[in-house]
Amino acid sequence: MNETNSELLVEARKLDAADPLASFRQRFHLPTSKDGSTEVYLVGNSLGLQPIRTAGYVQEELEKWRQIGVRGHFESEFPWMPYHEFLTESMARIVGAVNEEVVMMNSLSANLHFMMATFYRPEGKRRKILIENHAFPSDHFAVESQIKFHGGDPQTDLLLVGSEDANQLVEFDAIEQAVQENSDQIALILLPGVQYYTGQRLDMQRITELAHRHGIVIGYDLAHAVGNVPMDFHDWDVDFAVWCSYKYLNSGPGSVGGCFVHQRHATDTEKIRFSGWWGHDKQTRFLMKNEFRPIPTAEGWQLSNPPILSLAAIRASLDEFSEAGFMEPLRNKSLHLTSFLEDHLQREFANEVSSITPKDAEDRGCQLSLRISFESIVGKDIHQRLEEAGVRCDWREPDVIRVAPAPLYNSFEDVARFILILKQIQSGK
Repeated sequence: MNETNSELLVEARKLDAADPLASFRQRFHLPTSKDGSTEVYLVGNSLGLQPIRTAGYVQEELEKWRQIGVRGHFESEFPWMPYHEFLTESMARIVGAVNEEVVMMNSLSANLHFMMATFYRPEGKRRKILIENHAFPSDHFAVESQIKFHGGDPQTDLLLVGSEDANQLVEFDAIEQAVQENSDQIALILLPGVQYYTGQRLDMQRITELAHRHGIVIGYDLAHAVGNVPMDFHDWDVDFAVWCSYKYLNSGPGSVGGCFVHQRHATDTEKIRFSGWWGHDKQTRFLMKNEFRPIPTAEGWQLSNPPILSLAAIRASLDEFSEAGFMEPLRNKSLHLTSFLEDHLQREFANEVSSITPKDAEDRGCQLSLRISFESIVGKDIHQRLEEAGVRCDWREPDVIRVAPAPLYNSFEDVARFILILKQIQSGK
C-alpha cells in the first residue's frame, strides 16, 4: 500500500471515529468472503443487510406459534391480528405521512396494481399514463397491462418522458413540457422517487405540484427512495406511493411492501378499489356480513392478513431507524459518504471513472452509478474483479456499476477500501 493509500485509510478512520452513527454498523450482520474477511458491502440498493435483532424478533413469533398456536392472534405483547399496526408509526415517519396514510402489505408490484385500480380511472380524453422512458421494467409492465385492462392501447395511451439514453437524467423541464402538451389527456403520472439506474432523486414535491395544477393524479414508486432520502408525502399532497422493504429498509429478500394513500383519499370510503376482508371495518369484520365497509385509512386497501414472520423482520429494521433518529441523521451521513466517495474517485482516477448520477448531492440518494474504463480492463470485467476481491456492488447493462454506501451500516473505511481495491484492479494486480 503506497503513502497515498495509507493517507486515505487514515482519513476514513478519522471520519468514522467522528461519526455519531458509527455504532449502528455493529447492529448488522456483515457478510464475509471465502477467506473469512469482511466484505465491502455496497449493494444495499439491491438487498439491505440483516439487523442482528431480526432473528430474535422472528424467533419470538415462531415460539408464540409453537406454544400457543391460534391464540397468538390475540395474546402477547405483539398479537398477530393487529401486527401490521406496530409498523405504522415508524413507517409514516420515514415517508413523511400521518399514521392513517400508511400500511405495510403485499409486494411493491401488487400494491402498484391495487393503487392503479383506484387511481387510474381513464375517462373521455384522459386515458394516458405518463412514466419515464427507462422505468424499472416491472413498473412499465404494470402500466401497460393496466392500460390494456381498461381497453386502451399502450401505443397511444402510454406517454414516455426522458431521453432514449438510459445514462441521461429525467429533467423536470421535459416532464413539464410533456404535461403541458398533454394536460387534457393524462389520467395518471407514475414516477420513481429515486431512479434505479442513474440514482437520480426526482423533485417529487415540484412534480406533484405540476401534476395537480393540471388536475392529474400523481403516484410514486419508492423502491430506491424509501429509507434512502427524506420525504414529506402528506404535506406534498402526493396521491399515492408504493415501495418494497428489502433494500434500504433491510427487511429480508421478498419482504412485505408498503403503501401510502393520502388522507384525503383514504378517508373517502366510496373510492373504487379491489376489496378484501382485511380492509373491512375492524369492529364488524367478524360479523361475517357480505357488506364491505372499508377502513377509512390506507388499511382499507388491504386484502388479507399479512405474513407475520416478514412483518417481524420489518419491525426489527424499523426499530433501528427509530433509534438512529429516522431520516435526518441518516441523510446527513449519506451526503458525507457519497461526497467522500465521489471526491476520491475524481482524485484517484481522473477520466477513467465517471458518474452518471447527479453531482448535486440534493439530487441523488446514496447510490453512485459509475462508468469505469481502464486501459487494460473495462466495464463488466472490472465488476467481476471487484466481486472477486470481496466488494459487493452490482452491474447494470450496458455499462454501469452501482455503488451504494448505506449510512446505517456502511463506514467511510468501506468506501476507502473500495477505492483501494479499484486502484489495484487499475494497476493490473
